[in-house]
Amino acid sequence: MSGTSCDGVDVALVDIKGKGIQTKVRLVAFDCYPYTAEEREMLLSLARGETGGSHLLCLADVFLGRKFAQSALALCDCAHVEPSRISFIASHGHTFYHLPKKERFLGEDIRGTLQLGEPSYLNEAFHCPVVSDFRVRDMAAGGQGAPLVPYTEYLLYRSETKNIALQNIGGIGNITILPHACDVSSVLAFDTGPGNMIIDQMVGSLTEGKLTYDENGRLGGKGKVDERLLSFMLDDPYISERPPKTTGRERYGASYCTNLIKKAQELGVGSFDLIATVTMFTAKCIAIGLQQFSPVAIDELYINGGGVHNNTLFKDIQSLMGEGTRVLPGDTSDSKEAIAFAILGNETLEGLTNNLCSVTGARHPCILGKISF
Repeated sequence: MSGTSCDGVDVALVDIKGKGIQTKVRLVAFDCYPYTAEEREMLLSLARGETGGSHLLCLADVFLGRKFAQSALALCDCAHVEPSRISFIASHGHTFYHLPKKERFLGEDIRGTLQLGEPSYLNEAFHCPVVSDFRVRDMAAGGQGAPLVPYTEYLLYRSETKNIALQNIGGIGNITILPHACDVSSVLAFDTGPGNMIIDQMVGSLTEGKLTYDENGRLGGKGKVDERLLSFMLDDPYISERPPKTTGRERYGASYCTNLIKKAQELGVGSFDLIATVTMFTAKCIAIGLQQFSPVAIDELYINGGGVHNNTLFKDIQSLMGEGTRVLPGDTSDSKEAIAFAILGNETLEGLTNNLCSVTGARHPCILGKISF
């Protein structure tokens, strides 16, 4: 998969046994194949709507399809696994637009989502089935098309004795809450708000593009949280919006960050303090989401995704949790989402429904994805 941060293509090679709640998965190999600066800027520009149209989106679709195939072949080579041994591939693609709320279009109320990365190039490279375009089926059934990973977390991480929460911090933050001994209808999950997205954009803007993210949280760690700016950011209707809910670059992208920088300048907030403040904002979104919407007190909160490497963010989250909650790094933090879509693809090929209506708001369970051969 390729996330909203546009870091690169995440590829996980996994061994899956069973299906449904009998699913067992073992990670064989994982790597992220980074985008060049030119590739990243083009993808971000297309997602922001600054450039594009059908011509460029067509080119991007093929470019990504080829890039995904090249990356998957490269991982097989590194793992000394022949491509002919691959049973199937699940490809999330790269999200260019996600529209969970209705907009008026040609006299109709329309919701939609657009992921690109033509799967035929994976078919051609591996000669195996490819499951792709997972989100649209859930949306057709009235859901928001996200988040989808919670289904796999229910299969793998539920506990009979502990209340577990799993927070992924990619470009957007999303959390899954698994009350102890829960069944599938008791799972709660939603996008908490921005993950690394605002932090990355602030770092890129303040360093004039020399840096694209805050490595290990060092820049944020040099600053102090400005409570005035933090209060301004927390006056955000998305934070108090009840689940099911999902968000993306459409809300927290370039326009949001331009306004935020303007506000910081008005308040006289320095660069390091600005990064420290937006880092705390991500942590606050997570803490407030748990406080407002979790039906249970959380025993263990696992942090996954790129944000787990931001030490300042990790400490901020720890500082906001109560004494009864252990905050821990996840066991597959970087590869988790790629593994999740492999599991979702396995369920699809087994003919099993793999969305959670309690999470996405869909009217009924669905079999997600399109299968190409």
